[in-house]
Amino acid sequence: YSDFPNVYTPYWRNWLAGRIRRGPARAVERAHRDRLMVTSESPEAVEEVLWMQFFDHLHDPSVSQVLDASIENPGFESFYRDHVRKLLLVRGRQRYLAKANYNVTRLGYLLKLFPDARFIVPVRNPVNHVASLVKQDRLFTRLAGEDPRVATQLRRSGHFEFGPGKRCINAGDAAEARRIEGLWSQGRAAEGWARYWNAVYRGIRSATERDGKVREAVALLRYEDLCGKPGPVIDHLLAHAGLPAEPFEPIRREFVAQLSEPDYYAPEFTPQELDEIENVTAETARWCGY
Repeated sequence: YSDFPNVYTPYWRNWLAGRIRRGPARAVERAHRDRLMVTSESPEAVEEVLWMQFFDHLHDPSVSQVLDASIENPGFESFYRDHVRKLLLVRGRQRYLAKANYNVTRLGYLLKLFPDARFIVPVRNPVNHVASLVKQDRLFTRLAGEDPRVATQLRRSGHFEFGPGKRCINAGDAAEARRIEGLWSQGRAAEGWARYWNAVYRGIRSATERDGKVREAVALLRYEDLCGKPGPVIDHLLAHAGLPAEPFEPIRREFVAQLSEPDYYAPEFTPQELDEIENVTAETARWCGY
């Protein structure tokens, strides 16, 4: 979060921040109101601002957002690599973590730029995942209605997931993207979000089936597994990312004790909506292990 708003000057912003006396970062629940506590130093999808600067079609539902190894954008590639290097240099680190939802359509291209990259793709069973998406969309729509700055900040930072300015990711099927946006506009939230869930994860499946390097680099993280057996799942993620387990052990113990599925809301779908979700997502859900 602290890399906003000076996204384009990561070295100097971090250099300056390291020389300003600041108290300990205070943890607060993030705007999603989903129990995740964040500070000014928590990971956030800051880099989407950079992608939008170099790819003028991003977030246009009528244009495929799939970027694979055939894509060439020398200006972006040079800038992006240097951007990552600056962050590593100023923070004295060797690995870069990007929390970036939209990268799900860029796996092949990212592997072309960083052949040793590893991807962790979270997923949740369709009914609960769709319920969560509906909940978040309603929350951000309400927040934007209460304060117009919310919509402005979401747009400027490249967050089009929720709220009145949400846009569908075109994961390679323009007709399906139009259909999803049409369902949203008609108020048919359950079917619209179910089709969106299916389009995104079907796109990931296609990417892994087309490209063996992508398949090797992707680890699918099922939410239920993480909550139900956090220890082994965390161990698997560390191994997949090529990270040593020993330095992470204190954090591992903390989260093994804390992780749980939410009890503060539950899906509220009609039988017809549940049928729609199941019909739309069944094949892709099976690929995800559901």
